[in-house]
Amino acid sequence: MIPHRLRALTLNFWGRSAPLDRRLALAARQLTALAPDVIGLQEVQPHGDATTAHALAAALGHHVVYAPALRWDDGALGPGIAAGEEGLAIVSRWPIERSRALRLPEARPREARILLSARLATPAGPIWFHTTHLHYRLDDGVAREAQVVAIDDAIRACGRGNDDPPQILCGDFNATADADEIRFLRGLTTLAGRRTHFQDAWLRRHPEPQPGDGPERGITWSSDNEHTRPLRSLDLDRRIDYVFVTTRKKDGRGTVHACRVALTERDGDGADAICASDHYGVVADVQIAAG
Repeated sequence: MIPHRLRALTLNFWGRSAPLDRRLALAARQLTALAPDVIGLQEVQPHGDATTAHALAAALGHHVVYAPALRWDDGALGPGIAAGEEGLAIVSRWPIERSRALRLPEARPREARILLSARLATPAGPIWFHTTHLHYRLDDGVAREAQVVAIDDAIRACGRGNDDPPQILCGDFNATADADEIRFLRGLTTLAGRRTHFQDAWLRRHPEPQPGDGPERGITWSSDNEHTRPLRSLDLDRRIDYVFVTTRKKDGRGTVHACRVALTERDGDGADAICASDHYGVVADVQIAAG
């Protein structure tokens, strides 16, 4: 990577779903090839003595911070489901100076969400990186609206002045780009009587899709991915995973130089072929120093 750019990647890793060891190995191989500087991971669960995020961080030789969003007892999520927990993680090439986890609104007994934030000691100076995972139901738009307003408050508290460095927000937002919660982040609609603005990294490098467009639309929840098929009720072929960047600075900081869908590779052949997760990832190159 060019020294004044940061490569950010987001991936919902799909908990401990089988075949976990194959999925971890496949993800580690693809991440090594992509060489991201920082990764936001969702649906992270315990694995061995730590978590699935720690396993991926060890494969990359990176730092990691993890925070649980939800813990449950035996049977609380359904018959036969053992006690456990799930959360978010940030995996970083650079040291993590500090981190914080914010509980988001609209928590439910079986569904609680957080924003995980980390200040990274990059070569261009400290950068705040954030990851999240919003409510997933198709009719959860009002809950997600409250969640993105809380996220915007937290990011503003980290500094959004002209002299502050850019910040990056990524995750599984469970909403398409035309939803009000995403339009709010993009500066296109008002929520809670206010506006904000983030750059959608994908749309910075690709045109807005038009009716009749082909399949290359940045889709991350895809019918091409065998793992999504048991969850067809959630609607397939949607772009719901994002990398957002705060407003571009006059000196070039915050410019999105590239963005693409990632972690689409399969392991195995035919009916045995699998992806690393039921989501594809998104990777973006962001300028973090003037020039």
